[in-house]
Amino acid sequence: MAATPGQTTITNGANGTRSVPSRVVPPVELPENVDELAADAAATLGWRGLVLPPLTMFGRRVYVVAKLRPAAHAERIALGQEPVTDRAQVSTWTWPELADTAPPPAADVVGVLAVARHWRTGLAATVPFSRYGEAAMVLPQSMTLTHDYVDNCLSRARTYGVAVVAADDEAHVTLDVESHQDRILLGRDAVWRWVNEVVYERLIAAEDAGADPAEETAQHA
Repeated sequence: MAATPGQTTITNGANGTRSVPSRVVPPVELPENVDELAADAAATLGWRGLVLPPLTMFGRRVYVVAKLRPAAHAERIALGQEPVTDRAQVSTWTWPELADTAPPPAADVVGVLAVARHWRTGLAATVPFSRYGEAAMVLPQSMTLTHDYVDNCLSRARTYGVAVVAADDEAHVTLDVESHQDRILLGRDAVWRWVNEVVYERLIAAEDAGADPAEETAQHA
């Protein structure tokens, strides 16, 4: 029996034949040091702040670039107001009757980025954060040269305001798509406050570990 072009015919005993792909495309890979890649991408984007270790929010693994708000941080230390990461509790801070008593946001989230092998994975991770501020994804350079990326990714990235940084095999990064500043952003709702508290907790942990929360990613450029 003739096989479909690009397919291999396999005999399946008395049940006849079936076709399977005859060519397996190797997966697109990223340079091994993903943490360093994220820091270099943040510097390329001009994001000034501390690149925190990867964390998972909304089921997505991302890197957050952030810094402390000195005045708000000092106020919370004076009042003994530690970070609150319980999402249900934080959601009450936006209630009118509690808004005046809620602790001030003490973290400045500069941007959120994801390092991914495929653009769909990168967008899924970053779009929830692009509604509140800067977001970007780091992709293998070989991915940005595909028809799929050009035809399907670029329009979506521009619509959601997600920047794209391409990384080659030597871990050199270049800005492929800039973020769009004309998109409509959501305000400081319950989700934004919760993200801010999670980031605030990570900034304090970094400070306790000896990192400078005011460190600028520009040093990686």
